[in-house]
Amino acid sequence: MPLPPSRHLLRAKDLADASYADAVTVADMAAAARLSAAHFSREFRRAFGQTPHRYLLTRRLERAAALLRMTDWSVARVCAEVGLSSVGSFTTSFRRMYGASPTAYRAANPPAAHYARVPACFRRAYGTPQHRTFREDDAPPPG
Repeated sequence: MPLPPSRHLLRAKDLADASYADAVTVADMAAAARLSAAHFSREFRRAFGQTPHRYLLTRRLERAAALLRMTDWSVARVCAEVGLSSVGSFTTSFRRMYGASPTAYRAANPPAAHYARVPACFRRAYGTPQHRTFREDDAPPPG
């Protein structure tokens, strides 16, 4: 029994979700769905309400927003990490989606250090003991 076409489209969507940082193209997504590029684009848009290219760009920009919030990487590095090659195009697309440039978006969020929390259990386990429990600690230094 052959699979319904929507299952093949989900393969392409999964490819975009998993490999957004790679040089994935609409042709790659169409090949994953086992459809011609033109037919794939029509079916993808019908099934998901947006073109495959738009879907892929949206995934990349969502990840870029997370990286801008959670890291102190440069905008150029974030651009490259999400699979885009032009910082200018990235900035324009980012501004359209989020209403601010990547730099302004980062400035409007807490600094990355705010998110770098060390769990209390690690602080207790690996931190400096607050109470001395060894007799050697009270002994005068040898000499």
